[in-house]
Amino acid sequence: MKEKLWYKSYAPGVKKTLDYEKITMSEALKRSAEKFPNNVALNYMGKNITYKQLDGLVNRFARALMDMGIGEGDRVSLCLPNLPQTLIANFAIFRIGAVAVQNNPLYTERELEHQLNDSESVMVITMSLLVPRMLSLMPKTKIKKIIACHINSYLPFPKKQLFPYLKKAMHKEVETTEEVVVFKDIIDKYSPDPLEDKGEWEKLSTIIYTGGTTGASKGILMSNKGISTSIQQFAAWFPDLLPGEESLVGTYPIFHIAGFLVNQCFIPWKGWTQHMIPRPEPKGIIDILKKNKPTFLPGVPTIFVGLLSDPEFRKMDLSFIKGFFSGAGPLAADTIRDMKELTGATMCEVYGLSETAIVAVTPWGGEIKPGTVGVPVPDTDFKIVDPDNIKKEMPRGEIGEIAIKGPQSMMGYNNMPELTKESVVDGWFYTGDMGFFDEDGYLSIVDRKKDLIIAGGYNIYPVEVDNILFDHPKILEACCIGVPDKYRGETVKAFIVLEEGENMTEEEITGYCKEHLSAYKVPKIIEFIDVLPKNAVGKILRRELRRIEMEREKSG
Repeated sequence: MKEKLWYKSYAPGVKKTLDYEKITMSEALKRSAEKFPNNVALNYMGKNITYKQLDGLVNRFARALMDMGIGEGDRVSLCLPNLPQTLIANFAIFRIGAVAVQNNPLYTERELEHQLNDSESVMVITMSLLVPRMLSLMPKTKIKKIIACHINSYLPFPKKQLFPYLKKAMHKEVETTEEVVVFKDIIDKYSPDPLEDKGEWEKLSTIIYTGGTTGASKGILMSNKGISTSIQQFAAWFPDLLPGEESLVGTYPIFHIAGFLVNQCFIPWKGWTQHMIPRPEPKGIIDILKKNKPTFLPGVPTIFVGLLSDPEFRKMDLSFIKGFFSGAGPLAADTIRDMKELTGATMCEVYGLSETAIVAVTPWGGEIKPGTVGVPVPDTDFKIVDPDNIKKEMPRGEIGEIAIKGPQSMMGYNNMPELTKESVVDGWFYTGDMGFFDEDGYLSIVDRKKDLIIAGGYNIYPVEVDNILFDHPKILEACCIGVPDKYRGETVKAFIVLEEGENMTEEEITGYCKEHLSAYKVPKIIEFIDVLPKNAVGKILRRELRRIEMEREKSG
């Protein structure tokens, strides 16, 4: 690959291009089990599962799946939070050459029906709590078998000691039938002895769904090659972090691209320890930090904001943390500053999409530039184009649509050939994200193309306004959208969540914004709100606020 602007910002020891191992995630787990058999692969609320044990559990469940008729290419859906069974099931599906389909367990029956049918899944692995919903979906889908997982199957303590937020998910006893079986019951019947890996490098391995809050979700087709190359690129970014020696809090849900890549794939690739948390709330994370002292803490901006708002977190000795990974949205400069002051650890911002996996990261040990998402990872090319003419590249420093090309990209959208052709042109994926590169090759994401607000002929990127609002000490969270305006066409409306115990007026907020923003960018409408809508990872859903606003307009 020819010399790129961002290469000069690479950390020492990071290569510009890699010689990739053709090894699937299932084979990578087997390798870690051989190298680090007694290392803890998974700590689930105090229950330790070593790499040797995890690989054995995968072999057991793979045999169970084959006995139930699952073979190469068959689609098996998972509808689970972060549980040991999630990790085991995904690896078992990979191992037999079947396709693992990731589903959000919080989705409605309508949304799940679409995804089960779109993926042509023949089996679903889910929480026992959701078995009645899956039974009602069976006649409407190709699902022939339901495997129920109990949240307490791998707990080291009695179920009565479960955290309060998990008690709602406690299972009712599942009545086993020909159609419904229990995960723990079947896995114990099979041998943990080694199994041949049937996953093929170029073939489909996983379908991850994106969207679904408004309109039908899209299935992203990921090959073994795409997943493995992404993990190898990410691993190469940290040349001084050795296999088998680190630990990480599994905050991202595995059914989301961030959790799938980091929790499901990257940690086992490195032979590290994952401290699994079914629901990433500040109190639960603080408990893990106290007990286990993990060396890395991933999160989305809302997780870090929530932690910094907790006095207990601010008082802790966090010197054991080496680094943070943040994704799914830009971090405010004061959040980066506060985390650095508390721990001295590096904040690595990560940029990726379901369609492209991880594509840019803050250089490990390099300069941290608030407002950027780092620089492109090895073998990954970027260009910034005119959103109205993709053949025209924008000069450095000017905003345009981001296009990406790399070996980690998706195979395409499931059952959407036309959308695939529109989105991928000559190998370039056109993201719909707007951004620019600075003189050092650091990428800034200013917003989604469709989120652009055009007020009186001026282009306003709502993320810029969000970041100014986030910087105010009385504001916990903020999100801006464009709303219709008779005079300007659109105007800026800000939804504000205040810090606990704080009060502000609309005039205070607009006055503050006038000090930091051009007049045309200042929000004209302010709405105070108790909580902002978020997805399962914790990313604020701007589109959901737009939907709510549109429904209000329709109803009068």
